[in-house]
Amino acid sequence: MPVLFLTRLAYTEGEVVVMGNGRTMIRITPEISIDPRLISMDFVRASGPGGQNVNKVATAVQLRFDAVSCSVLSDDVRERLKKLAGRRMTAAGVLVIDARRFANQKHNRADAIARLVDLLRKAVVKPKVRRGTRPTLASKQRRVEAKRRRGETKKLRRPVRRDELS
Repeated sequence: MPVLFLTRLAYTEGEVVVMGNGRTMIRITPEISIDPRLISMDFVRASGPGGQNVNKVATAVQLRFDAVSCSVLSDDVRERLKKLAGRRMTAAGVLVIDARRFANQKHNRADAIARLVDLLRKAVVKPKVRRGTRPTLASKQRRVEAKRRRGETKKLRRPVRRDELS
């Protein structure tokens, strides 16, 4: 999988687009491209196995994306992003993605950006509006008939009372 470098950002999926004015953008959809300047990354020490190297190398990436400042996102996309992000979105509207899957800073950086793009792509998709339907007359009749048959079966399982014998 080729890794494209974008002003200290490694990005594996999607497209990196150089706009006409010379600015580099990350393409989310054909209509939406985000400015990498809205993304900040901090590198922290990852937990887990690794011996003495764990205490020396900051390989985990903490990506922050300021969704409130991003003018290309509409309000409804921001709301869906907030719902999808859950606890990862701060009260100030900053999305925080923690990437520590790999033991390599470059791969964690690419993973964080790929997860951000994936989340934004999901937020852009409008959910299908559900319209309630009413059951048909035939389905109502089938349901009532099934309930009647089930009731008959259960009635046959009851113990026979003495007054019913005669």
